[in-house]
Amino acid sequence: MNPLLDFSGLPRFGELKPDHVTSAVDQLLADGRSTVERVTAAPVTWEAFVAPLEDASERIGRAWGQVAHLHAVLDSPELREAYNANLPKVTQYWTELGQNQALFEKYKQLASSPSFASLSPARKRIVENALRDFRLGGAELPPEKKTRFGAIQEELARSAARFSENLLDATKAFTLVVDENRIRGIPEDVRDAAREAAEKDGKAGYKFTLHAPSYMPVMQYAEDRKLRETMYRESVTRASEFGKTEWDNTALVARIVELRRELAALLGYANYAEVSLVPKMAESPAQVLEFLQDLAKRSRPFAEKDVAELREFARRELGIDKLEAWDVAYASEKLRVNRYAFSEQEVKQYFPEEVAVQGLFRVAETLYGIRIKPADAPRWHEDVRFYEIRDNTSALVGQFYMDLYARDTKRGGAWMDDAITRRRKGSRLQTPVAYLNCNFSRPVGGRPALFTHDEVQTLFHEFGHGLHHLLTRVEDLGVSGINGVEWDAVELPSQFMENFCWEWDVLRHMTRHVDTGAPLPRELFDKMVAAKNFQSGLAMLRQLEFAVFDMRLHAEFSPNRTALQLLDEVRQKVAVLHPPGYNRFPNNFSHIFAGGYAAGYYSYKWAEVLSADAYSFFEEHGVLDPKSGQRFRDEILGVGGSRPAAESFRAFRGREPSVDALLRHNGMTA
Repeated sequence: MNPLLDFSGLPRFGELKPDHVTSAVDQLLADGRSTVERVTAAPVTWEAFVAPLEDASERIGRAWGQVAHLHAVLDSPELREAYNANLPKVTQYWTELGQNQALFEKYKQLASSPSFASLSPARKRIVENALRDFRLGGAELPPEKKTRFGAIQEELARSAARFSENLLDATKAFTLVVDENRIRGIPEDVRDAAREAAEKDGKAGYKFTLHAPSYMPVMQYAEDRKLRETMYRESVTRASEFGKTEWDNTALVARIVELRRELAALLGYANYAEVSLVPKMAESPAQVLEFLQDLAKRSRPFAEKDVAELREFARRELGIDKLEAWDVAYASEKLRVNRYAFSEQEVKQYFPEEVAVQGLFRVAETLYGIRIKPADAPRWHEDVRFYEIRDNTSALVGQFYMDLYARDTKRGGAWMDDAITRRRKGSRLQTPVAYLNCNFSRPVGGRPALFTHDEVQTLFHEFGHGLHHLLTRVEDLGVSGINGVEWDAVELPSQFMENFCWEWDVLRHMTRHVDTGAPLPRELFDKMVAAKNFQSGLAMLRQLEFAVFDMRLHAEFSPNRTALQLLDEVRQKVAVLHPPGYNRFPNNFSHIFAGGYAAGYYSYKWAEVLSADAYSFFEEHGVLDPKSGQRFRDEILGVGGSRPAAESFRAFRGREPSVDALLRHNGMTA
């Protein structure tokens, strides 16, 4: 059997080949169309037409999800070709489904039928979401506009894939081999990895790349200012006119924005930002911009103070008269050491991979009454690990893959994705499965991988997404796990988990020095906490800059202004540090051009308000309090998308969210 057509259990990654993709996709799409044809003539009941439709959609989603996952983590020319050849077919299918007038009418009939009242809250929510999505999918458009709508969707899907591939190729293309004289200040483990990488290429010296585990330590520690400048320039000009023409994302950025504007106009909206917000918590682009601008106003004095201190320190202590973009991370680290008497590199020695991972698991086990153990499953790469979650009765709750290391065939960043979603099929309960992906340094020289505290927070963040998907109690596909959750609330569980990385009762049990085996000293932890909000104003404004840019880009289309020009305009109003003119940030802003965050990047800050406020409940009742954990699981994680996120938050917190906890956690209170 084609492994992509086997839905009896876990994905068969050991057998899956690019050659399997086309035949599986063709068969699944044909089956899907046949199901659609059949259910349009079926009675207007959940069992007769919604359930069979969900079955067909799930099979397509699971199979294509495996292909898309491999395209992101184990790219190859053959797989890329198979992915791009089938992407238009899959996109066309979903577009057809979203525009199917007969199905739309059936959902409307179900919503107005006497039987609707007897449906569970989860199923009612699925029907309501379906009606919304049909409207957003163009179901109400006349035939000629439906055709154009479908063409736009296909081109947008192709453009997003191309954007991501260009960025990956441009990232892979740059390498720099330097000699011993240019690596002063760079941590030993990073130097060892760079030397090993050079040796693998048959070269002497130290090889650095633009992948995060190589790039970030150079920017933070390298004393060679010219090396930092070179690496910075190469990073911020990726996929732009400064590199290979075929990898330049400039035209793609403009085209994607224009297509989204046209799509919004077809649907009768003033701009794409309005379309994006329909299924979200936020009510309008104006409301979002007001929220962001309020946060920026509150943050700016702190950011200005951060910059003034950094410039003065760089001039006085480092001999850098003019602080440039490639000096910021380096000078910040030096200032941190000067002020708080510790470095991130010192802290990193206490976070060997296994200790950090087990510490993460211990938090989840304590809060939610679960047990996490290694398990066996087919994997796509030897680095991947697999785990299962069981409850206190030993019943299987869910399973997940962890793929933590960076590699050339893997896109950058960190993300969680669903492989299988919890749902009931007759007497059988399908347990959920998730992918957790990061881009950390791999083990070098026989020593374990070491994580920075920032990387530990990233690990907790992605695991928070994973728990949202895996600990759901909902048994209907459309609103189970992360499905159906408003996009600006989906970051709540992930950002919530990051808070535990700052708790002594957590860290003292999840640290062990890589050489001595000693736990993190309380004195060092206290220094970390003292430095927690070091340059938090700068960090806040940077995220707000991106969020304002994203929202305005999709709300204020102007053919006479490029994305880069708009970003410069936003920076003049928001930023306190300005990059050099050659910086091409939009060309590698994957979140909004190749991810799901278009007119949605604000959701990180929106959800951070929710997560900080939710965590304050634990601060009041005990950060590792199982009763609080059970309440959080019951009211937030367990309900998935079966009710509005605002209702879930109120059910957990007992009131509306407040921004106060976010400002307090970031040290931005008077």
